[in-house]
Amino acid sequence: MNDVLIDVKNLKKYFPTGTKGQYVKAVDDVTFQIKRGETLGVVGESGCGKSTTGRLVLRLLEKTDGQILYDGTDLSRIKRKEMRSMRSRMQIIFQDPYASLDPRKTVFQTLCEPFQIHYPQMSREEMIEKVARLVDCVGLRPEHITRYPHEFSGGQRQRIGIARAIALNPDFIVCDEPVSALDVSIQAQVINLMQDLKEEFNLTYMFISHDLRIIKHLCDRVMVMYLGNVVEIGSKEAIYEKRRHPYTEALLSAIPNIKDKDAGKRIILEGDIPSPVNPPSGCPFHPRCSKCMEICKKEKPKLKTMEDGTQVACHLELK
Repeated sequence: MNDVLIDVKNLKKYFPTGTKGQYVKAVDDVTFQIKRGETLGVVGESGCGKSTTGRLVLRLLEKTDGQILYDGTDLSRIKRKEMRSMRSRMQIIFQDPYASLDPRKTVFQTLCEPFQIHYPQMSREEMIEKVARLVDCVGLRPEHITRYPHEFSGGQRQRIGIARAIALNPDFIVCDEPVSALDVSIQAQVINLMQDLKEEFNLTYMFISHDLRIIKHLCDRVMVMYLGNVVEIGSKEAIYEKRRHPYTEALLSAIPNIKDKDAGKRIILEGDIPSPVNPPSGCPFHPRCSKCMEICKKEKPKLKTMEDGTQVACHLELK
């Protein structure tokens, strides 16, 4: 069995702006791997390409260039009919539990839909049994099956979304900020549920989030993105403790720390994020970097592998 489940190479996604020759470079030459059974956290400011990358991996968006291998299969080379059968192995949990459920369908109808599409020969009795099991797995009660989305809280709706994602026993789930729309107390419950389901169903997660504390708690490795590029990727211990890239250092300095009075001060980045339509030459972070050198303005750094396996895209002499 292949140890690497997701292998992304030189992935690009450019959206046309409507002006001839102009494109929004949402994802620009991104390369990374996700091993089977691990959770890869993806962090970065809004507009850095996190969600677009997740959708590209699932082929919910068509790439501009690059390669996406899923368990050794090149997703760009398979036909739509074959891709449909692959969907049972890869799923997504959306950010907004209010918008991701059809208000006209009951929980039963929502959770039956995956089986109706992929297993049309399945009897209604089998579907009832499977839906009842799914509802129980995500901590909902049997009487919830006949209710509509508007009758639930945000946390309960997200549990329904999670149940839909695991219905077909997938190998891989993209979690696109699944708790950002929930209250803090509910966030903890949903995160714990997702951890339990990962162990029970042997899942692999790509977890996209703005909350750096959740990423540290939940993920095995962390990928830091900036302006459509990967600037650092490695184990969570290496990312959170060593903070090699200047952008990673600034990003992690925003985590509140009330226990350690001697913790480093917040690093405030100057200037605005450059436009992805006209990104800066050289390193995309150089206009906001306090450690910028002349080479940073001219040459885009490639990911360099450190001794501990962390990859960093920076011209600085790092250890």
